[in-house]
Amino acid sequence: MEPELLASFAVVLLAFGVVSRRLERGFLTPPMVFVSLGIAMGPLGWLGSASGLLHGLAELTLALVLFTDAARIDFAHLRHEASLPARLLGIGLPLTVAAGAVAAWVTAPELGFWGAVLLGAILAPTDAALGQAVVSETRVPVRVRQGLNVESGLNDGIVLPVVLVAASLAGAAVEGATADSWLPFAAAQLTLGPLAGAAVGYLGGRAVARAVRADRMSEPFQRLSVLGLAGLAFGLAELLGGNGFLGAFVAGLTVGRTARPVCTRACEFGEAEGQLLTLVVFVVVGGIMVPGAVAHWDYRTWLYAGLSLTIVRMAPVALSLAGMGLRPATLAFIGWFGPRGLASILYVRIVAGGDLAASHLVESTVTLTVLLSVFLHGATAYPLSRRYWERLAAARDRYGAEHRPVPELPVRIRHAAGVRG
Repeated sequence: MEPELLASFAVVLLAFGVVSRRLERGFLTPPMVFVSLGIAMGPLGWLGSASGLLHGLAELTLALVLFTDAARIDFAHLRHEASLPARLLGIGLPLTVAAGAVAAWVTAPELGFWGAVLLGAILAPTDAALGQAVVSETRVPVRVRQGLNVESGLNDGIVLPVVLVAASLAGAAVEGATADSWLPFAAAQLTLGPLAGAAVGYLGGRAVARAVRADRMSEPFQRLSVLGLAGLAFGLAELLGGNGFLGAFVAGLTVGRTARPVCTRACEFGEAEGQLLTLVVFVVVGGIMVPGAVAHWDYRTWLYAGLSLTIVRMAPVALSLAGMGLRPATLAFIGWFGPRGLASILYVRIVAGGDLAASHLVESTVTLTVLLSVFLHGATAYPLSRRYWERLAAARDRYGAEHRPVPELPVRIRHAAGVRG
């Protein structure tokens, strides 16, 4: 790795860190800063020599994010009030994939049917970390914050099978392959990966939890066990012929249900080491993906990106939450804060370069959409959160649907004590 790259990243990391508490109430977020760093370093060529290493880090980051996001969901608490996230995931997510596919079919018919479904699926997951003030602002009703938090934690893993199947079918359509050639591969990816993940999550998670309760495991290694479990689930799934990312996600879900002591360490790992890896990925976005995508941005790419961040997200959210008694302001707030981020970038990195029709169009469209989301959602997270809770306060209705009490789960990256001011 170029020493200039390492030094630049370290300087920006330290500079942002010393003022990070103040910036929690502002318009500048870590993804915005590190995407900009990557864009600035791109023309210097420092990232090119590290592209292989960065690709490996991107895969590791995705596996860890899938594992930790799934592990932090406490289903025992969630079942007491799961209606809002359940609707977002069970109704809103499929509608978002479908709406994204229709928009892709209209704006870029050369993608073909499965290529359009693939693009819609890649851009369906949300990343609450891009608008962290939304899920950290304690004056936003817990039910709303919790819904967005749970949705972001689970939708990336839930939509992954759709991404894998759509990518397989899109590639098969280009190659003229028959079902006999791609169906066994897809079946193995979707079954062996989850089976390996479930086994690792149950046996490994219980082993770690037992060691923690018996005080045989030091705190540093409790945190490192997150890396071990996610890595083992990923590696075992791949060795068996399954999908490692599905394995990591299912392992996290299993740990969340059977080994809750591990989940505390998973949250701690996601806040520190996981945050560092995420920032590296955003440097990759700015330094490698943006320069490679700029040449392919035309009016159709901009149109699709705009639709993806607005109608494609907001209409399914409104439909999925209809009849719950939520205010129009709440529907608009939840609909807008569906940032596209880490999962979308890493999913497109998985399928990039495959045998897909107009694969460059898929990658360039995802890159533009995420780039816009990083800056638009990052800049509006705190001011719109403040305007939203001020509107609710002005209504003076503390017994509305938004204020129904729900247990609060940890978010991926917590601010110090909720954003105030």
